[in-house]
Amino acid sequence: MTKPYQAPIVKKAFLILKVISTSGKGLGISEISARLDISKSTVHGIAAALEDQGAIIRDPSSKRFTIGATLMELGKAAYERMDFKRAARPIMEHLMEQCRESVFLGVRNKDSVTIIDIVESRKDFKISSPIGTSLPLLAGAMGKIFLSALSPKDARAYLMKNPLTRFTPKSITDPDIYLKALETVRQTGIAFDDEEYIAGVRAVAAPIHPHGAYFPAIWVVGFKAGMEDEQIPAIMDQTRAAAKKINENLAETP
Repeated sequence: MTKPYQAPIVKKAFLILKVISTSGKGLGISEISARLDISKSTVHGIAAALEDQGAIIRDPSSKRFTIGATLMELGKAAYERMDFKRAARPIMEHLMEQCRESVFLGVRNKDSVTIIDIVESRKDFKISSPIGTSLPLLAGAMGKIFLSALSPKDARAYLMKNPLTRFTPKSITDPDIYLKALETVRQTGIAFDDEEYIAGVRAVAAPIHPHGAYFPAIWVVGFKAGMEDEQIPAIMDQTRAAAKKINENLAETP
């Protein structure tokens, strides 16, 4: 097997971009160095190159770096390439009206899930999250959907390298139990999260067929008080039907 090519400087550059992007007020060289355990001289060199390309900008007075216009342009271009959003949007809106809870569309991004669209519930108390938000891959229903696409052997290997996290007292942390849950998802085409990621919150998710390099999924999220036990079967059916309709629309798209 060919060993993948390693480019440490590129990885460090992306780590720097990520830590800057998640900081509301920007970060200086010393702060970036401390957070990433990368020497100040290395951070300084990479930051200078990123600044030269417009990926980050530095405030002249505070000396703090924030995300620059070039990176925003690249992100916008990538977002607009996800044309399956157009096929999904009206169906997501219909699904929200059916279940009265917020409906999300997201894609797997290695070890995380990126939200690319949302139709918010009309309720006063609802679950929401900004487009572009990154969630842990193994969080609740989404993780079950994405890992169920792997073979049982590959799913087990992934869990061995990436231990399950106890987000709440109800999180599944036993790999064997989690793998059984994945088998259920493979059989039913639907995943359920009963307060496993956020206490007091439930979610139902369904996969969408891979579209180009993307593996999308949709999921319904709401407070347990609004997604009671007797409502879950109907929400599962509605979510599964919505995913099927999105797949049908994508198949008809030239």
